[in-house]
Amino acid sequence: MKETIKVTAFASRPDERSSFDLFEDKLNLEIKHVANQLSLEVVEQAKGCVGVTVLGNCDCSKEVLEALSKLGVKYLASRSAGYNNIDVEAAKELNIKISNAQYSPNCVADFAIMLALMLNRKVLTGLKRNVANDFSLPGLQGQEMKNMTVGIIGTGRIGQAVIKNYSGFGCKIIGYDLYENEEMKKYITYVDLDYLFENSDIISLHTPLFDSTYHIINKDSIAKMKKGVKIINTARGELIDTQALIDGLKSKQIGGAGLDVLESEKGIFHNDCRLKGFVNDHISILKSLDNVVLTNHFAFYTDQAVEDMVYCGLNSLSQFINTNTADFEIK
Repeated sequence: MKETIKVTAFASRPDERSSFDLFEDKLNLEIKHVANQLSLEVVEQAKGCVGVTVLGNCDCSKEVLEALSKLGVKYLASRSAGYNNIDVEAAKELNIKISNAQYSPNCVADFAIMLALMLNRKVLTGLKRNVANDFSLPGLQGQEMKNMTVGIIGTGRIGQAVIKNYSGFGCKIIGYDLYENEEMKKYITYVDLDYLFENSDIISLHTPLFDSTYHIINKDSIAKMKKGVKIINTARGELIDTQALIDGLKSKQIGGAGLDVLESEKGIFHNDCRLKGFVNDHISILKSLDNVVLTNHFAFYTDQAVEDMVYCGLNSLSQFINTNTADFEIK
């Protein structure tokens, strides 16, 4: 019988366990589960393992990667699509192979549409009124999607799913991406970024976080937008300058925001802060605004996506171990 390979799963959640158990045997792995996020404080848990799998909230800085390398870890597979938490250059220097994950794009795509619909129909205001038994209509008049122009920034897998969702509403869809997708041209017209800012009633972000996309929504870009534009972000918080967004919301230049991610979310989102509390002025302000729908980074969180993410992370480790390469290797 072939010997199993030992790997460590950091930030292992109870809801992932059935998927871990399913693929552990299929991929001939022996998994050590660590509930804590990967950090210098818990990195020793990877001792004796050739590979580790992590989530996007884990610390994969140079210092942590150096500690992993000293323990003999050669492979790191993220179960998240975004990998801005991983020091890619340090991994290369240390000869640690790394990969990210792909999962069903529908989870995030559906969520992005939901946020847009909630803003268009002022659902949050209506729900708040209901709590006080106020069932009046004034102030709840919404907009119909078919009369709007939607701008999609980033037309990768998730962006494409969002585009197909929007196409069912009969609205005009424009898009921006450095690499245009020919199939998507059946649904959208590709435009430059300034044109998208100037002509979109809704702007939905679906681009990865790179230096080039950091604060792609900022004071200057907001000034170019149509007055009353709605901004949806289910990608990465750092795509938006949060203070500029708040200023735009207060001035009514921005008509609403649907946010599942924030640039200051680390240590808050995915944690129960009821007893320990937290201080974050941006979150406090955004929660106080009726034209903001703020959710705690769970657009990805469906049964299908969780299974996909676990499989992708474990399968990448298996591929690395057996072939020294993986389908979703980051090079």
